[in-house]
Amino acid sequence: MPEPSRLTSAFLRPSVSEGIATITIDRPPANAFNPALITEFLRVLPPLVDDPDVRCIVLRGTGRFFVAGADIAVMRDLTEATQRAMRPWVDVQRVLETAPKPVVAALNGHALGGGAELALACDMRVMTESATIGFPEISLGLFPGAGGSQRLPRLLGAHRAKLLMIEGTRLSSAEALHIGLVDRVVPDAEFDDHIRSTARSLANKPTRTIGLLKRVVEEGRTLPLDQALDVEFSAVLELIDTADTAEGLQAFLDKRAPTFTGR
Repeated sequence: MPEPSRLTSAFLRPSVSEGIATITIDRPPANAFNPALITEFLRVLPPLVDDPDVRCIVLRGTGRFFVAGADIAVMRDLTEATQRAMRPWVDVQRVLETAPKPVVAALNGHALGGGAELALACDMRVMTESATIGFPEISLGLFPGAGGSQRLPRLLGAHRAKLLMIEGTRLSSAEALHIGLVDRVVPDAEFDDHIRSTARSLANKPTRTIGLLKRVVEEGRTLPLDQALDVEFSAVLELIDTADTAEGLQAFLDKRAPTFTGR
């Protein structure tokens, strides 16, 4: 497991239990991100991503917010230096997106702007009924420039994504679920239990296989089909050397439930 000092943070509350790493964003009043929060993410996340004993990562916020977006007090300084200082928010997203294990965005509250961008980089988005999600940057004369303008069209299609960003639409949980922006909506009172159950279920799966699957999809989606199939087969050859694949097949033959280790 990571050294405790690597997980110490002013704005993040990381904890690891039963193979599940939960990172709680705690920067009142709205969990807006700034360069300091980005730096902490980039220090706390990698050891959790690299630890084979961490089988699932959960991101969540505190209070009424998941992440409200970028800190406007920082963004109002319209200089290239400020933009470059905030740009590593996309690096945080890439760490999550390429993590060789499942990553869950637990949208306990409103996910707006950069918060919605952060959620898009996760493998699963679970939202409380009372939360909202959207890209309101247009009202500030901005557009989603930290990954949103690229990931949202890939998820929803170019036309619908452009409309959401042009109109600055803030979606209810039901609306977000309807268009496929989030994967599940859960009553507020059941949210914490649902997140724990979901993370436990994912952590019990063959997470090495999940990591390879994520890599194949990511590397192959922009390639011509023949090249993408080569990427797929290379991963299959890597997969058959894993302990989890051997365990899954043997468990099937033994007519028992498999016990996966993520290796």
